[in-house]
Amino acid sequence: MKTVLLLLTLLTGALAALAQTAPKATTNANVIVKRDVVYGRVLGAGLLADLAHPDDAGPFPAIVSVHGGRWVAGSKTETGVINIEQWAGFGFFAMSIDYRLIGGTPAPACYQDLLCAIRWVHAHADEYHIDPKRIFLIGQSAGGHLVSLAATLGEGPWPRTGGWTNQPCDFRGAISVSGAYDVRRLDWGNGWTPPGEEFIAARDLASPINHINGSTKPLLILHSDNDRSIPIVQAVNMSAALDKAGARHRFVHYTDKGHLVVTPDVIKESLAFIEEVAGPVGKTPR
Repeated sequence: MKTVLLLLTLLTGALAALAQTAPKATTNANVIVKRDVVYGRVLGAGLLADLAHPDDAGPFPAIVSVHGGRWVAGSKTETGVINIEQWAGFGFFAMSIDYRLIGGTPAPACYQDLLCAIRWVHAHADEYHIDPKRIFLIGQSAGGHLVSLAATLGEGPWPRTGGWTNQPCDFRGAISVSGAYDVRRLDWGNGWTPPGEEFIAARDLASPINHINGSTKPLLILHSDNDRSIPIVQAVNMSAALDKAGARHRFVHYTDKGHLVVTPDVIKESLAFIEEVAGPVGKTPR
């Protein structure tokens, strides 16, 4: 009897621990939300994301949000991310990711994590009723840099990490809010220091402006003249390079919005861009 009671106690404790570590799911106004979903694992550590989607059959376009913070700060719930519940209300599968920060793991780990997240979306398209041909990325500041690099360079020379290595890294288009495009000419660009690599070559490789070609994904650039973190010249030069290459893009040039985050106007422009590229996506903001 004591043995049975001990086993029951151990089982109860294990189930409680599992409940604490499992992603938390909630339903609110026909939107399902999950927090702290593990989208990849590196050296035993989980890469976490929050996600939300409509409570119906889909298929949904997907949007993956990448936070700012100069690659050294920020998280999936702050620093220029989308409101995933709001975007689920628009009809999207919405995902906001954490990635490895350069204070703990040097670049390009943050970029490899973004690519892992894209592969995770493909791997779970059936489970979450995602349309894999309508996956979009949105990033702010350092996140804008990362999504723009994905749109221009693609996977680059780095190995796949985090998992889902049999899945594609393909997506339809990217939205860069106050993004950086030339790391060498960025006053905080010296944070991009891959170990064992010559820093000028590494930062040239990490600069989206150097990789524009016929395969560049459609790109929406939003930037303001009075951005004190990333000079407007970065966006102007990027737009000019895209023009020269004939790459599909749109540049929304503000004068007085500062270091833009995901404002209502940014949301409006982003939804319009997505519809231009991929067609109607469902509900629009009132």
